[in-house]
Amino acid sequence: MPPKTDPRGSDPDDALWQRAMRGVRPLAPQPALPPVRQKPAEPSAALHSSPLVPKPETPLALDRFAGLDRANAERLKRGKHKVEAWLDLHGMTQIEAHRALSIFIRNARAEGKRCVLVITGRGAAKGSYGAGGVLRAAVPRWLDEPDFRPHLLAIATAQPRDGGAGALYVMLRRTRVG
Repeated sequence: MPPKTDPRGSDPDDALWQRAMRGVRPLAPQPALPPVRQKPAEPSAALHSSPLVPKPETPLALDRFAGLDRANAERLKRGKHKVEAWLDLHGMTQIEAHRALSIFIRNARAEGKRCVLVITGRGAAKGSYGAGGVLRAAVPRWLDEPDFRPHLLAIATAQPRDGGAGALYVMLRRTRVG
């Protein structure tokens, strides 16, 4: 059925649109970005993978305790250290989450905190599109970056009461004074 017009022959939606757009100006033209050069994929890899599904990377070991003795490592894994601060990254973009994590880790260490909790969320449910959670996968990689490593002793998957697979315990190094 054709849209209704008023008896004068003008479309009320057009008039509304014109009124809404009265003060709007077009954006200035932006310079084109240079094309991204990518390394050509091997033919056999192209046949077996879809461009829409990213290749899984080698997973990082979440439970790393290089800076802790065995007793403290066990206490961290079992959630026996007192969580002195926590950061919830739910609803943040990767850029926002990375920035928030960096500030949080630096501030917590400067305040002398030792054990903190970083909540990433679990991501989409299994079997649905995007299962696994972007932040859940990214945070352990970020914590392994050179900017974060000097602040950390160990990281471990949280106990279910603290968020389970959707959260991480992070043991911070002591701040040296003097």
